[in-house]
Amino acid sequence: MLRKLGRLFVIKTRLEAFLIIYALGLGATTRGAHYLDTFPGVGGWLLFAACTGSVFMAGAKILDCLRYEKAAREAVGATSPERPAREGAAEARR
Repeated sequence: MLRKLGRLFVIKTRLEAFLIIYALGLGATTRGAHYLDTFPGVGGWLLFAACTGSVFMAGAKILDCLRYEKAAREAVGATSPERPAREGAAEARR
């Protein structure tokens, strides 16, 4: 049951990644707008830029990790035997 719950927090597709990056960007711009109200002038704009810049870096890392995980899965799939996984699980139950 915990394994199923844990799978909810795993980013599996690029669409999920883009949705998460969008949510991060929305939160960052809201936080940046708050900084502009709290710290008027150059300081507020620098904090705003730091908020949005961190989303760019996090988004790039998320997308790179998805690409790396896909390549790792393909590498493992290329070296594994041709037998399907379900067939092996059925034999293990007997």
